[in-house]
Amino acid sequence: MTYDYAVVGLGYVGMPLARAAAAVGGRVVGFDVAAHRVEMLNAGRSPVDTVSDAELAVMLDQGFTATTDPAVLAASDTIVICVPTPLDGDHRPNLGQVCAAAETVGAHLRAGTLVVLESTIWPGATEGVVLPILERSGLRAGRDFGLAYSPERIDPGNPHYGVQNTPKLVAGHTRACGDRAAAFYGKFVAEVVPVSGIREAELSKLLENTYRSVNIALVNEMAMFCDELDIDLWESIEAAATKPFGFERFLPGPGVGGHCIPVDPVYLAHTARGLGRPSRLVELAVEVNERMPGHVFSRIQHTLNTVGRCTNGARVLLVGVTYKPDVSDVRETPAVPLARALRRAGAHVVFTDPLIGEWVVDGEPVDREEDLAAAAASCDIAVLLQPHRTLDLHDITAGGCPVLDTRGVMPADPRVSRL
Repeated sequence: MTYDYAVVGLGYVGMPLARAAAAVGGRVVGFDVAAHRVEMLNAGRSPVDTVSDAELAVMLDQGFTATTDPAVLAASDTIVICVPTPLDGDHRPNLGQVCAAAETVGAHLRAGTLVVLESTIWPGATEGVVLPILERSGLRAGRDFGLAYSPERIDPGNPHYGVQNTPKLVAGHTRACGDRAAAFYGKFVAEVVPVSGIREAELSKLLENTYRSVNIALVNEMAMFCDELDIDLWESIEAAATKPFGFERFLPGPGVGGHCIPVDPVYLAHTARGLGRPSRLVELAVEVNERMPGHVFSRIQHTLNTVGRCTNGARVLLVGVTYKPDVSDVRETPAVPLARALRRAGAHVVFTDPLIGEWVVDGEPVDREEDLAAAAASCDIAVLLQPHRTLDLHDITAGGCPVLDTRGVMPADPRVSRL
């Protein structure tokens, strides 16, 4: 069996890519080292929100298959690496999965194959880290095989933009590599944007999300001091947004999560530190955003105090514990440090979230409540973290307990305070 495309890493990035390639008639195989994920996929159960079970069923009918056997890579014309690039325990970039994927690809690389990296990395890593690993095969990039970089731009839960209609940045190790990668993506992406150099393409991804991180940090910091000044920041933001130029609306929240906003600025700052030039603004934005769960904790304490309760012994309901609305992904969710702080203060933390069945913090399961209204009625305070569309926000106030709204979306009610 031969394949047009092999996707390495079948998660939030790899699966939408595989679906888009299969939809235009490509023979697509997915490779992943996680046996349980491969089993799920071949059984018709999607492990990610970005591809539904129904969409997966269509893919399987089109010939898509998933495997843990890396031998399929040698039978593929194009290999796209879509593995995570998280932070390590010391909050530093971790390219371990990228290097492992490159080693696996390199061990099965054959002449004429195009290898594309989509994983987020720091500028220079495609050619400085991945290329040498691939060339251990004895083949040379740009001569014997193609090498390109095309940063993923997946936004889980976004109903308007997906792989097909989000412009795709593409850069090659050589011009011929770039042209070949552009032709590959051009089969299923409406707009392919060539970038002259790989480092410029690598930086573009970091720039996109660092821009968001910095602006989110701005409004998060404002939320902290507006609380002390008794200013309705939400109203101020909406008022500022009436200006038709020079202002983009960003909103505060309990912290940032997912794979991009908490991670990409750290990769950018890593690059700057390597030059001996600390990126002060970027690092400060990361610091501010990481302080938000602590600010939410302080607001919970204050709210409990106003009704004569202390945090120790209080029953606290967290509503929506994923990292963003309408997505089941809990990577880097700010709900984790918040739950940790509450537990340390002696609170009994429970949660409700229609998108996940269980939630574990620091190895200890958090009690799950099925009925939102009943849960709110049995708690001393409810904290809205993510307003999933399937949640009835009126159920949060139906129980009569105080509510802290960290998203500014709750209906007006005397029991509700906003972040």
